[in-house]
Amino acid sequence: QVHLVESGGGLVQTGGSLRLSCAASGRTFSRYAMGWFRQAPGKEREFVAAISASGGNTRTADSVKGRFTVSRDNAKNTVYLQMNSLKPEDTAVYYCAAGSRPYSSMYGDYDYWGQGTQVTVSS
Repeated sequence: QVHLVESGGGLVQTGGSLRLSCAASGRTFSRYAMGWFRQAPGKEREFVAAISASGGNTRTADSVKGRFTVSRDNAKNTVYLQMNSLKPEDTAVYYCAAGSRPYSSMYGDYDYWGQGTQVTVSS
């Protein structure tokens, strides 16, 4: 079992930055690939970024490429999402997830999910 808790969300102006954190419980964090997804009101949950268990490989959605960076610190059982140049269309609830498939972009490949953190970008 992995328990995930996101933090770092908030209200930011267009062009601003936020760093989301996702803290995981348990001693097996380093075995899991981690992903970030987001869900805006009235829309389906969509993939944002993923990172392999070791941190050596990452994948980023085209919509955030060049602006968002995923990283992890296995010693701290934490994964991060650095978000720069934020746009109003980035407004959503952001979720982190843990899974055994290598840095997958597929929602169904993740077994454990956090409760989400709200990110709101004002225009």
